[in-house]
Amino acid sequence: MALVKYNNNSISAVTSAAAMTAGAMTLIKTLTASSSSTLSFVHGSSDVVLDGTYPIYLFKFINIHPATDDANFFMKGRDGSTDYDATATSTFFIAHQREDDGGAGMQYQTGSDVAQANGGVRIAEGVGNENDQCESGELYLFNPSSTTFVKHFISIFSRQYPGNDSMVNDFCSGYFNVTAAIDAIQFSMNSGNIDSGTIKLYGIKDS
Repeated sequence: MALVKYNNNSISAVTSAAAMTAGAMTLIKTLTASSSSTLSFVHGSSDVVLDGTYPIYLFKFINIHPATDDANFFMKGRDGSTDYDATATSTFFIAHQREDDGGAGMQYQTGSDVAQANGGVRIAEGVGNENDQCESGELYLFNPSSTTFVKHFISIFSRQYPGNDSMVNDFCSGYFNVTAAIDAIQFSMNSGNIDSGTIKLYGIKDS
């Protein structure tokens, strides 16, 4: 197979980019916390798109730092009303390793999942609030505009647990058990504010 080598002259000769496809992942909105009680992505507000434009939406969480030590991070969905109370069912497990190598393991967290609840879904738990502690991760939301099927989600987080300085992976999956479209997603801590951090919302097309 011949090797084709491009240079400045060959690139400058391109007169049309019509055949070049755009990337499959599009940044929709970035929210930055500053002692924020909640961060909300609402379809049709502040340039947020959360409808049938994309079949999959991806939230990326970067250095989320709680104001309160050992706080849990929650997600709530809105299904057409003004309240974030969409009924959800989820499951939750963790993998962990201590800094001092004093313990490691994997376990199902029965107290962190929900069954047909409307008070929110815990997607990360027990993150420390020391200056160097935070959590980062991502969450996929599938086809939120569907009025036929439930709306599935999957998340994974990396965090530092304050109790024994452990590295923890949080794994959560579940669904909003409603046939109405999910038109907004809200994030918050169960105690105190989101002191700092960034959440980015992306749409993934052709998937």
